Amino acid sequence: METSHAMQSPGTGAPNPGPFRTFFAEAVRYWEPRRFIYNFALLAVSIGWFAVAWPHFRSALAWSSLPPLAVLALLANVCYCAAYLVDIPLQHSSIGPVWRRWRWILWLTGTLFAIVLASYWINDEIYPSVH
Repeated sequence: METSHAMQSPGTGAPNPGPFRTFFAEAVRYWEPRRFIYNFALLAVSIGWFAVAWPHFRSALAWSSLPPLAVLALLANVCYCAAYLVDIPLQHSSIGPVWRRWRWILWLTGTLFAIVLASYWINDEIYPSVH
């Protein structure tokens, strides 16, 4: 006896994607367009700190500082993905419809936290070590 691993949608003959895939697709549609704004906010904060302390950071603008900056940008985007760990279970919960209307608060809180963390990192870790 041969069985299909995907459940069939009633009346369509098309496979039913399952609840996780549906919630994941909804999360991607919500979070990924906002990633651009998140990255732009962090870029603006970084440029702002460089502009404010320009003479001090002049020596940091070298090709050798590009890989560490790329790693920091990658880590910031990995942290952005943490929103999926909160969003998908809450979509699946009993408060899913309410959550979808209010998840912008998670985005705003996370973005503000990232801005504070980036400012701290620039002032405490990068600024003192630049000569």
